[in-house]
Amino acid sequence: MEDYRKTKGRIFDIQRYSIHDGYGIRTIVFLKGCVLRCRWCCNPESQEYAVQTMIVRSEPQVIGRDVTAEEVLRTVEKDRAYYRRTGGGMTLSGGESLCQPEFAAALLRGAKEAGISTAMESMACAKWEVIESVLPWLDQYLLDIKHINAAKHQEFTGKSNEVMLENAVKIAAMQKKYQVELSIRVPVIPGFNDTEQEIREIAAFTGRLEHVKRLHLLPYHRLGQDKYAGLGREYPMGDVEPPSDRTMHMLLQTAKQASGVECQIGG
Repeated sequence: MEDYRKTKGRIFDIQRYSIHDGYGIRTIVFLKGCVLRCRWCCNPESQEYAVQTMIVRSEPQVIGRDVTAEEVLRTVEKDRAYYRRTGGGMTLSGGESLCQPEFAAALLRGAKEAGISTAMESMACAKWEVIESVLPWLDQYLLDIKHINAAKHQEFTGKSNEVMLENAVKIAAMQKKYQVELSIRVPVIPGFNDTEQEIREIAAFTGRLEHVKRLHLLPYHRLGQDKYAGLGREYPMGDVEPPSDRTMHMLLQTAKQASGVECQIGG
């Protein structure tokens, strides 16, 4: 067994039998730590790298544990039969997996060498050298693009988006070299990016990227609201409601027309 499987990292959950965030039935590994502070974040317990205590169903729960890649991969490998039947595999999520690049690379490499398909949900908010270090072990890159306007991105997430957009172009250009499939994911957030013009700009940018597989529109939801209370924090989105089905289908048509790639709601 190679030493890379002893690489340590910090996770806050492993979710088995998921049908989201990649093809087929998947095991999603949630890594601690994020560089953004998106107002709508549904995993606020992922934002801090530090181990935290969160109240869950009136009971304190420790959020975050240190593990080796080997330990995580033992859990991932339990469902190999399901991956084989459905085309599934392991997905890294968070937080932002690239905040723990050595650990992320070790997990992806271990899964690939075990014959398990890999995916990563990421904002590409990292140095290019960090991103390129994981591409050899990655089958699907699920790349979040939240807005084209840098100032509005800064206002709602805490960081500008120039580096992320630059990295999106580079990842797209490297798809053939590394045999990685790139999909763009857009969280549709009322008051942030839910107009036709804003979605059109993101879709047009997507259409200019090389060999993009598809564009996903992910409607805002309030499923993480109780976690903020559990962490003693105010929910940043207040009483904002999710977008209607009518709005989502209107934006879907806009995305299809502007991108020229396969588009879908959800996924």
